[in-house]
Amino acid sequence: MRLAPLCARCGAVRSTRLRVRCLAYLLRALAIATIPALPLTAQPTGDRPNVVLLITDDLGYADIGSYGARDIRTPNLDRLAREGVRFTDFYANATTCTPTRAGLISGRYQQRYLVEQPLPAGTGVPGEMTERGLDASPFSLPRLLKTRDYATALMGKWHLGYAPSQSPLAHGFDTFFGLKSGYHDYWQHTDSRGEPDLWENDTRVRVSGYSTDLIARRAVEFIAAHAREPFFLDVAFNAPHWPFQDPDTASVAVGHARFLKPADSVTATRAQYVRMVERLDQRIGDILAALERHGLARHTLVIFTNDNGGEWLSDNTPLFNRKWTTWEGGIRVPALVRWPGRIPAGRVTSQVGITMDLTASILAAAGVVVPAEARLEGMDLLPVLTGQAPPAERTLFWRSTMRGGTQRAARRGDLKIVSDATHTFLFDVRRDPGERRDLARRQPHDVRALSLLLAAWEQSVDAEAPRRR
Repeated sequence: MRLAPLCARCGAVRSTRLRVRCLAYLLRALAIATIPALPLTAQPTGDRPNVVLLITDDLGYADIGSYGARDIRTPNLDRLAREGVRFTDFYANATTCTPTRAGLISGRYQQRYLVEQPLPAGTGVPGEMTERGLDASPFSLPRLLKTRDYATALMGKWHLGYAPSQSPLAHGFDTFFGLKSGYHDYWQHTDSRGEPDLWENDTRVRVSGYSTDLIARRAVEFIAAHAREPFFLDVAFNAPHWPFQDPDTASVAVGHARFLKPADSVTATRAQYVRMVERLDQRIGDILAALERHGLARHTLVIFTNDNGGEWLSDNTPLFNRKWTTWEGGIRVPALVRWPGRIPAGRVTSQVGITMDLTASILAAAGVVVPAEARLEGMDLLPVLTGQAPPAERTLFWRSTMRGGTQRAARRGDLKIVSDATHTFLFDVRRDPGERRDLARRQPHDVRALSLLLAAWEQSVDAEAPRRR
């Protein structure tokens, strides 16, 4: 596949005047490319479905049965795939957790809020290091749902800041139970500094049990308590993020052993990871069973996805590389959507999607009239999933700053570039999801077209981002 050249003059601009005209053209093209082809909102109706959003952490693309897992049993997630739609080309907003979660809550590219890396533990706590989290906005996803009288809850991982202005409650969640750091000990519930990291709203609490079990239990209790009113339940599991701790054997992860990297003298194993994922699937089964027990299954939109590509114990087959990178293995993730009676069962879609599309889709399903000031950048996927609209071509962007430098990517249609300080690659990720056949030398005009779009996008998000505090 070849992209039509963006501008006949792009490759040979000579005068300053032409450069200005060309840049203006590119910015207009970028604006058009990022505007969803489908409406962001539906008109309010009396039918307000419940929404259960299930998010895992560092799960591999091929770690679910319906995505090809061979050594992990995931009957409950596989059931979701049978009863709904499975995406083949769904992406996380970012290569790591904090930025992707910011994209979900804001419905926009997280770079606009200067949220591009995982926040350190303790961020925003008075007297400790301060780094920008995601400040609350009137247009946060749960706040917008409150305009339609939704009860809102987050059970699980937050990782968007400790400061009061960045808490789940400030963003519109009525109830929060879980962790605020990037990861914690599943049994002791302590963060990377060894500090307690289990919260009830904005108060630290002590509860015994394995984190995956505790999060699911609270989700089930929330469903029971709000079965007679519309609700939005964000269940953000921290599993299977390291430390890799067996759910059936209480243990304490100490110091460097939290990471248990491949070269460590004592390291984690795939078998431990498998047990963590299977426990995760069991607890998701509990949540789905609670919906059925209360007669809510047919009136609930259930969405499952992951926050970024899998880590080293994950299986990202057939994708290349992993978390932290803008290669497919770092950003393409599983995604399942079930809405009985609205979305046909047993379908597979190649519609390209991204985390912030879920924001637009949830708001549309709830009948929220989204103010123009919210400036959502995601696309409402429901018309495509229900068969009311054909698949839409997308143009999406990523940027990841790692220890080794900055890596960028852009996908338009089936073509994707991946670039760093020294190289720019071009792939047809529909035919070559493993990104093994570089097309750059054969299609340099496509490399240039995507590179110019990427540069214009960066200029746009960086211009809007606030200065670092």
